[in-house]
Amino acid sequence: MDVQLVTAAAMGIALSACCGFRVFVPMLGASFAAWQQWYNLPADMQWMGSLPALICFATAAILEITAYYIPFVDNLLDTIATPLAVAAGTILAVSFLPIADFNPLLKWILAIIAGGGAAGTIQAGTGLLRLFSSKTTAGTGNAVVSTGENAAAIGGTALSFFTPVIIAVMMLLLIGWILVKGLRRLMK
Repeated sequence: MDVQLVTAAAMGIALSACCGFRVFVPMLGASFAAWQQWYNLPADMQWMGSLPALICFATAAILEITAYYIPFVDNLLDTIATPLAVAAGTILAVSFLPIADFNPLLKWILAIIAGGGAAGTIQAGTGLLRLFSSKTTAGTGNAVVSTGENAAAIGGTALSFFTPVIIAVMMLLLIGWILVKGLRRLMK
């Protein structure tokens, strides 16, 4: 098995999963990496490495991080963030999937399942955690949840470029844990 293929796929999955914590932080990381030419994106995704995209993602990331510290707004953002996380995870997965000779339709389907699924599952888990925090602490504990999510998004994004396989495995374990917990709750 090609090491470069595994590394790129792991990077795509890891960055996609980080979209479940914050939508725009992994997009900013990928944009910055492409802009610095640390990683070559496919021809149809070169826009992500442009200066305008970098500025847009940086602005959106700062606004998103800040907004999650505003009570009540954080719960509203979770509603909006879920479909956005799936879309961002899909875009990042397709950007890093090193399967150039694949049928584009199959590549996008794989990206939706792997990237969008990873981002959506983690976003659902963090959204439920925030609802639990809001319910049990009347919203006062949500800042702690937001800080943890920010740390996971920033740290996971940064480490995805240095240790992509390890971060991808950690994210897949987290996704598995979220799914098991969710299924157990549904079975009760």
